[in-house]
Amino acid sequence: MSEYWVISAPGDKTCQQTWDTLNNATKSGNLSVNYKFPIPDLKVGTLDQLVGLSDDLGKLDTFVESVTRKVAQYLGEVLEDQRDKLHENLMANNSDLPTYLTRFQWDMAKYPIKQSLRNIADIISKQVGQIDADLKVKSAAYNSLKGNLQNLEKKQTGSLLTRNLADLVKKEHFILDSEYLTTLLVIVPKSMFNDWNANYEKITNMIVPRSTQLIHQDNDYGLYTVTLFKKVVDEFKLHARERKFIVREFSYNEADLAAGKNEITKLVTDKKKQFGPLVRWLKVNFSECFCAWIHVKALRVFVESVLRYGLPVNFQAVVMVPARKSAKKLRDVLQQLYAHLDHSAQQHGQNAQDTAELAGLGFGQSEYFPYVFYKINIEMVDKV
Repeated sequence: MSEYWVISAPGDKTCQQTWDTLNNATKSGNLSVNYKFPIPDLKVGTLDQLVGLSDDLGKLDTFVESVTRKVAQYLGEVLEDQRDKLHENLMANNSDLPTYLTRFQWDMAKYPIKQSLRNIADIISKQVGQIDADLKVKSAAYNSLKGNLQNLEKKQTGSLLTRNLADLVKKEHFILDSEYLTTLLVIVPKSMFNDWNANYEKITNMIVPRSTQLIHQDNDYGLYTVTLFKKVVDEFKLHARERKFIVREFSYNEADLAAGKNEITKLVTDKKKQFGPLVRWLKVNFSECFCAWIHVKALRVFVESVLRYGLPVNFQAVVMVPARKSAKKLRDVLQQLYAHLDHSAQQHGQNAQDTAELAGLGFGQSEYFPYVFYKINIEMVDKV
């Protein structure tokens, strides 16, 4: 199950009573599995501060979730053919994601509760903002390396019209160090092999007779050599193109060929070197982002609960895992349980949505309920 509901309801005489009432109501019909969502005694501040913070926390929630998903998605890209192991690499504080959420504990060391709510939100914003900035730098560097390697590898395969020819030719295929003669490499369509063999000596004057040799062929083309005088090279290229024979620009130089092979080896080595540390960084910072995201949810639940239910702070926050196909029924049960929370608004002829807006609530939420409600989707892997 990847969808979770986080709700809060005002405490009855005790918060335990609220918890028991909710559990009993959802137990019949097995509508959901419920877990307490413990939020510490945070500093409340003033009403104005809470109303302003409510809006800002909505934006922070969206931002932190987007960075969390970006890190998860990029980890999947980096894993490439090991992408099926992505799920097991997405951990939060050494727990799987459902366990972290349903056994949530506030991290006092990272987010000290003696700080104001605004300061805690700023700590999270800076922390996740830095991860987002670092991700851009690291992904750009790794993608550039990967792209260069893919381009070189692509040139090692593919059509003879575009691929690197260095690994197909040998020194003996060429006339080298001659003042007058040179060897060209020509790409000939397979359907025209006979035409080439019969007519290549007639394309221009000064072509060495019987100098052609088929070095390599793929599904569509053959790679031929031809030796001729240097002075007719340009004329040969022109007339060869008219006959649909393509001369590939190629100069046989052993030092350059060795350097090309070394470049691929170097890129492969560099990619392997960067892979391990990058995967570790992504795993660590996915955990950081996900934990920060759930702390933002806790902040939002706290702020909205105080705004709705007033002081002193007295509410029970709960993580609910709706049973399959039971969401509507569960929603109805919660509505019956907490409809009275809108009672005063109804008496004054206001609808629930108006009440929310007057209280400065419901920012960024398309639906309103008489209890505090947030949905959390912890599915980080796109289903193919």
